[in-house]
Amino acid sequence: MPTDQDRRSDDEPGLLDEVADKLGFRARLKRNPALALAYRIGVAVVGTAVVVAGLALVPLPGPGWLVVFLGLGILATEFAWAERLLGFGRRTLRSWLRWLGRQNLAVRALVSLATLAFVAGVVGLTLQLSVGLPFVTN
Repeated sequence: MPTDQDRRSDDEPGLLDEVADKLGFRARLKRNPALALAYRIGVAVVGTAVVVAGLALVPLPGPGWLVVFLGLGILATEFAWAERLLGFGRRTLRSWLRWLGRQNLAVRALVSLATLAFVAGVVGLTLQLSVGLPFVTN
């Protein structure tokens, strides 16, 4: 069920906005609309770049989803839609982890093996494409 925070517009403050206001950062930006717009555009560019880099890293072993969430966190400092999307991602992850925790050992082992097989496949494909190593030798 959507909360009041989920319904807020892009101009309404979130938690990070309140912290920035206490530091006086927002007041300085509001005094200069051109600077505020430039800052907002800068946050959008940096946050989007981090999200795109994270999405590129998702199929590779490493912190792909962590980088995506970091990019959404950057975007959430200026955009309510990103804050809502970040909240949705957190709720979905918690739900998945709770579901997985309730499963018996066999299901958890199968999920782990499927994840391991996927990562091994991606590493193998990456090596094959980048180095030219064959998957099967004759």
